[in-house]
Order: sequence, then structure tokens, then C-alpha cells
Amino acid sequence: MRRRLAPAALLLPLALLLSACGGNSAADTGSGTDGKGSVTLNVGDQKGGSEAVLRAAGELDNLTYKIKWSTFTSGPPLLEAVNAKAVDVGGVGNTPPVFAAGANSKISVVAAWHGTSKGEAILVPKDSSLKKPEELKGKSIAVAQGSSAHYQLIASLKEAGLELSDVQVKYLQPADALAAFTSGKVDAWAVWDPYTSQVLQGGQGRILTDGDGAVNGLDFQVAAPTALADKEKAAAIKDYLDRLRRAQDWVYDHPQEWAKVWAKDTGLPYEVALASVKRTHASRVPVAVDQPLIDSEQQIADTFTSLKLIPNKVDFADFVDTRFNGDLPPSTTAPRVYKES
Repeated sequence: MRRRLAPAALLLPLALLLSACGGNSAADTGSGTDGKGSVTLNVGDQKGGSEAVLRAAGELDNLTYKIKWSTFTSGPPLLEAVNAKAVDVGGVGNTPPVFAAGANSKISVVAAWHGTSKGEAILVPKDSSLKKPEELKGKSIAVAQGSSAHYQLIASLKEAGLELSDVQVKYLQPADALAAFTSGKVDAWAVWDPYTSQVLQGGQGRILTDGDGAVNGLDFQVAAPTALADKEKAAAIKDYLDRLRRAQDWVYDHPQEWAKVWAKDTGLPYEVALASVKRTHASRVPVAVDQPLIDSEQQIADTFTSLKLIPNKVDFADFVDTRFNGDLPPSTTAPRVYKES
């Protein structure tokens, strides 16, 4: 019999995850990785994020620079740290850079991964009468403002012939949204993995619709222009990105092993971590920062500007740096398909 997950038991570990959501969470700047040389790369990270996957994949060996890790719980404060030159490079989802660009922050998208958006979903309680997205009209939906789920909600509603104004949006961060969802205070929840997997594995809800085909499925590494202007730091960033790309290949080949590491690092139940890895993490493919990517992000920016959630017109091309593309495939390359071994 499937064990029902207790929401309260998961609020703390899940709150530690770096999401693509908004928020004002501070950074934990306690850890570091030794390497040779005098250069120190300041990296923005998450619990169970870049450091964990690089270590699990054996990609933190033989560094020619040192790494100082700063752990954030959300994308916007990480990008604030990049803008303030406190972080040289860090990972976020597809929407925080758009809002940072709207604030004219000093950031540059330097690397991208394309994955499936099946983990970005609009969830409804298991016993909900809602059967299709069109029925969301007039319903209350929890979502983190400025998150990838925020845009996925807008895109999914548009596909259903609805607008954001047709629903009652409740701007809640994931921990609060989870509590509201499981207590029946909202009709639906727009969110991403691992929250999607948590709800599904716990038998607490089902997917009404997901973002696959509705949103671009991109994740980014974003760097500080001042770090890119420093020859030695730019070389360290290139090496760091290469290691992250190899680590992603390792995740695809070792999903169970990565799920164990991720579960231990974040406090997630292994079953939730593995489901999230299979649905979302293993699918990611390193891709180029190219014109189709810029166009896709521009569409997100224009959408939020039209809703007056971003005050000014954003030219996203001004916030990318393509020097690390190398021979990577285009951003439109299809995500990997996870296959059971």
C-alpha cells in the first residue's frame, strides 16, 4: 500500500531547494572546495544542486581554482548576489533572469540546458471535480510570483482559451502553497518538481495539465559581467560549465545513484527524489545560448511586461554572453527521454 506523505514533514527540506521562484531568502556562505591556483570562483548554489551533482559525478577532482559555495533558496536573491558581484556564477530557471533583466541587473546568461517541462504542472486535489484546464475559470490557483510556474500557468491558461484574470491567483511560496493545497484552501497549484513528484507520490493530487510544449524547459547558469571580464575567472567559469555538462550526462546514466545523493542532501524521500529525477532531471541536455533561446526568453519577458509585472520593455539579448557555446547543439534540441534500465 502506498504510504501517504505528511506535508509538514517535507516543508523544511523542500524549502531548502533552490527553485525558480521568487523570494528574499539569504545565502548560506559556509562551504568551499579546494583546488590549485590562486583564483576563487564564487558560485551560487542550492541544497542538492551543483555542488552535490558535481561531487557525485566525480567532477570536483583536479580543480585548477578554488570554489566558494553560497547556497540560496530561490533564484531572485541569487541573481541579486550576481548583480552585487558577490557571486560570479550560479544556476536558475527560465524566469528569474527575465525579472532581473527587467530591473536592469548586471547579469549574463552564459550556459543553458533544455529539459522536459513535465514536472512543471498545474496540480489539483485527487478528488477534485476539475478534469481539464478550461474548467479553471473562476478557480483559485496558488503560484510563486515571478517563478517558472508563474509563466507556465499563464501559458497553460492561454492554451485553454483563458487569461490570468480569469482565475483567482494566490501568490504563495512553495511551503505555504503546499499547506494551502493539502488543506483545500486553493483549487489548484502551479508548481515544479520536486513538489510535483511529492504530491503525486503522496497520493495528494494529480496533474491537470503540465508545461510540456507550453513553456521552453530551459535552465541557466548566469554570470556576473565583472567576472567574465576577468581573464582568469572567465577561464574558471568555462571549466566549471564543462564540468556541469559532463555531470548532467552522468545523471542521465545514473538516475538511481543521483536520486540517492539528492535525497540525502535535501532530506527528500528517496521515492520522491527518484520520481523527480526520472520526470525532470535526467531529461536535460546542454545546449547553446543562441537566437532561438533569446527569442523564447523575450516572449516570456514581453508576456510579463504586458501584464505590468515587469515595468519596462526588456531586450533579453542584452543579457546573454555566447562565448561558452563551443560546439553545443542548438537550444531547440529535444530533451533526453529517460528509459528504464
